[in-house]
Amino acid sequence: MTTEFPETARPRLLKGVRSRFDQARDTWLLLAPERTLELDAVAAAILAEVDGERSFSEIVDILAAKYNAPKERISADVRTFLSSLVERRMLEVDVP
Repeated sequence: MTTEFPETARPRLLKGVRSRFDQARDTWLLLAPERTLELDAVAAAILAEVDGERSFSEIVDILAAKYNAPKERISADVRTFLSSLVERRMLEVDVP
């Protein structure tokens, strides 16, 4: 199931959830109480832009410019990844 994100939605990690670079594994991790999620390069790039202040559309614009990729593709990837974090109860979305 994919969560719908209005363009103005502001995603943010839930309290107690944080990302951390694990030098031993040479990878980014998303840490939550009693859970760990290993992040690939795409997921880490998306999360680097999630700060609770930027809107969904701002995140997509930043990533599309940074990686010189079509906004439609970036939007689909961001929506899919963030939806998976909502389902895992690691992320919430504020809709102003």
